[in-house]
Amino acid sequence: MSELFKFQKDERGVALITLNRPDIHNAFNDELILGLTKLFKELDRDDSVRLVVLTGNGKSFCAGADLNWMKSMVNYSEEENFKDSQNLANLFFTINNFKKPVIGKINGAALGGGCGLVAVCDFVITHSKAKFGFTEVKLGLLPATISPFVVAKIGQSHARALFLSGHMFKAKHAKKIGLVHKVVEPEELEEKANEAINNFLQAGPSAAMASKALIKNVLQKEGHELIEYTCREIAKIRVSSEGQEGMNALLEKRKPNWI
Repeated sequence: MSELFKFQKDERGVALITLNRPDIHNAFNDELILGLTKLFKELDRDDSVRLVVLTGNGKSFCAGADLNWMKSMVNYSEEENFKDSQNLANLFFTINNFKKPVIGKINGAALGGGCGLVAVCDFVITHSKAKFGFTEVKLGLLPATISPFVVAKIGQSHARALFLSGHMFKAKHAKKIGLVHKVVEPEELEEKANEAINNFLQAGPSAAMASKALIKNVLQKEGHELIEYTCREIAKIRVSSEGQEGMNALLEKRKPNWI
């Protein structure tokens, strides 16, 4: 496993991925991007994994692109830049479409592409000292590869205000615009993140994955097609082994077998 990030999985099926470049604020380079993409694809196929927690080592979560990596791209042609950007876009796409829950435990500053990682997490917890920013325009660049995921998360109005200015903002504002879900004090982050993990583990594993797919699909359908789809989905899961176990556990006043 690459030392650019650390990975561990516990007996509950909780996979922890920790970005591990603290000296440069866990910034991206091509090796980190490809390694994370490969790992998320492997975990998506691993039935023993219930959910993934993504965090960083050190004071920052992720400061975006590594300056040395950016330096190597200065003389790239437009086509070379296009191919290089595809790898980063593929990372965000892979995490966004990961079948299982992804919890972002944002331990510090998230800038540029680091905010892109925040945007593709299903639940995000951070602390009050963390800072965020889509700072690309201050370098004469664009938050292009992260934009589909960020705009879906915070909406067009907030994206206009933040993409066009590159303004950095605090955790409180990140929560207000929907980029993060919970803000705690720094000393509480570990405890409150564990509480969130336990809450997610109460869900049936198949139901959690089906719910994530449901959200994506209802946004792409309408009218009778949408009604047909949602009714088929609930009918299918009611007769599944997990659905039957959950309903029987409720009726018998006991915990379902996945807890």
